[in-house]
Amino acid sequence: MDDRGIAGDRAWAVVDPEGKLGSGKDGRRFRRLDRIFELGTRWSADVPEVRFPDATWRRVDEPGVDRVLSDHIGTAVGFGREEATPHMDAGSISLVGTASLRALADLVGDAAPVDPRHFRVNLVVETDEPFVEEAWVDREVRIGEVVLRGAKRITRCRMVDLEQDGASEHGTLLKTLGRERDAKLAVYFDVVTPGTISAGDAVVLR
Repeated sequence: MDDRGIAGDRAWAVVDPEGKLGSGKDGRRFRRLDRIFELGTRWSADVPEVRFPDATWRRVDEPGVDRVLSDHIGTAVGFGREEATPHMDAGSISLVGTASLRALADLVGDAAPVDPRHFRVNLVVETDEPFVEEAWVDREVRIGEVVLRGAKRITRCRMVDLEQDGASEHGTLLKTLGRERDAKLAVYFDVVTPGTISAGDAVVLR
């Protein structure tokens, strides 16, 4: 992680000719383009690569890739760097606890914990108490070399119910969160001390 967040996270986005970011919702900064959820990504040699539905991978900076992207989306779009359009949300890092995902599953009547990919979080931490991470707002947390400071609870939108990144369409997550949790799940954090986090690192409140 660097000062901005996880290295490379939201450094690029799908952008329309007006500079709006491709998303699962419409808004001041966003344009709803549901077919972006059919794409996959990976970070390679400091540039993201995108997997199209035909299983081909293309670098976002290779010649002609915007045309391929536009053909897939069905309208004129391209890949844009963050320097041109701010891509970050209200915090640098998003985090959710496993106990919260289990508790949400109980609320919606699912047998297994809710798949964290529905919430597109950066970090999933093992917890015993549901929603305990919400108590970390305004506190510092050390994970590996990194120190984070809790910023705010995250208000969710319709995107949590969409099929995305291997997670199946759900349909009741947002409704349940709206009824039970003020439509909020997970917490934004800012980076206080950059560094490296590895799977299995302890989470230490400061």
